[in-house]
Amino acid sequence: MTDPHAQTPEHGDRSAQGIYTKRFWIAFAANVMMVTANTMTFRFAEFVKFLGGTEETTGFIVSVGLLGSLFFRALLGQAIDTFGIRRIWLICASINMTGGLLMMTSSSIGIQLYLARIIFVVGLSGMFASSVSYIQSLAPVDRRTEIIGTFGASGFVGMILGAQLGDLVFLTFPNNSQLYYVLFGLVFLFGFLHTGLAFWLTSKDVHRRPEVSPPMHKLVVRYWPSSVLVVTVMMGIGFAVTMTFLTRYSTELGLSGIRTFFTAYAITAFTLRIIARQWSQSVGRHRLIAMGLCSHSLGHFLMTFVTQDFHFIMPAMCLGFGHALLFPCVVSMGAGAFPEQYRGTGTTVTLAAIDLGTILTAPFLGWIIDHYGFHPMFFVVSGTLGVVGITYGLLTSKLVDADVLMHRKKMEREAQVRHAHSVACGDSRPSLSAVIQNDPKTSEACLRQ
Repeated sequence: MTDPHAQTPEHGDRSAQGIYTKRFWIAFAANVMMVTANTMTFRFAEFVKFLGGTEETTGFIVSVGLLGSLFFRALLGQAIDTFGIRRIWLICASINMTGGLLMMTSSSIGIQLYLARIIFVVGLSGMFASSVSYIQSLAPVDRRTEIIGTFGASGFVGMILGAQLGDLVFLTFPNNSQLYYVLFGLVFLFGFLHTGLAFWLTSKDVHRRPEVSPPMHKLVVRYWPSSVLVVTVMMGIGFAVTMTFLTRYSTELGLSGIRTFFTAYAITAFTLRIIARQWSQSVGRHRLIAMGLCSHSLGHFLMTFVTQDFHFIMPAMCLGFGHALLFPCVVSMGAGAFPEQYRGTGTTVTLAAIDLGTILTAPFLGWIIDHYGFHPMFFVVSGTLGVVGITYGLLTSKLVDADVLMHRKKMEREAQVRHAHSVACGDSRPSLSAVIQNDPKTSEACLRQ
């Protein structure tokens, strides 16, 4: 069966060439633009408050938006597999920009605002799923976790830019409709830049449809690892806090904004993502997931001690550490369980499962804030993440991860080649014809010496 993502000759022998090609860096830049735009929408809770809503209202709108994207993802994966990454990527980017424009022109909490949020998140989910599916096609199987992790570092750059720009807008303009015109206007602009880079990146791609396209639910039942579900839901809880309610927490405390938090978060996550990009091959993804969940638990607990801007740094570092470990491992395990020709479906199902965690918890967390305050909400989130992280670690402690096994086999093969090379080039060198017959590459190395 053909590989639908092997779209150009440049995608050819990926194990024989570096994975960080020109295509990778264009995709990296495009993701910076996308995450910058999305990070600026972390101020959405402030917008809802400006229009007269409550924290619970914000949580409900966010959940409705994600629920819309969840239904969309049911079709998205197979659409990528069937029609190709390029078409779906550009269509979703256009949808996302439309959502940004609708938010910019919303003047009340009504149908337009709900629709705007749904459209924006639907487009964003398609853009992200397309870019992650594309990136996985640039690396061999044993380096997919690595390339997903390195690519994800672009998101932390965008997070810094988006948080800084968002706070700058709030510091520059008075709290009126003009402020939100500027904010969501910038969201649209960065979405447009992302679309341009995606158009350039995929301009020469040729898609090959899979010969058989089973319904998504059959693919999920057959391939998706159920153990990943609980982890994705926990990630969704964490995102509900940092991407929805954190800005309101900062305002409640009378602080200047969220740029200190997201700058520390992004720098920590970016640095660790580069350092730890190959840890999955030595430590194993299960252990990294347990570490990431426990780090998230600690980070949310430390949020309760924040009284000044710089107090955000320690919890941000813990959460950034956890994010850096969790995301590439979860996407690699979830999407990697699917055959190559259904990788689009695998990727979208995994990302949708993360959204599911936010959908299920955002209204509840908003309710806790409205009735009991922010600190009880942080305690609930921290305790839940801690219990799940420790339990996951204990249940998977004796499992050997596939990434570790593949890395060991690769090292063994390389050791065998080195041994064969030393034997072939030693004092008791066999005949040249025997060397060529056994290993032509080794024979060439011997002849050069």
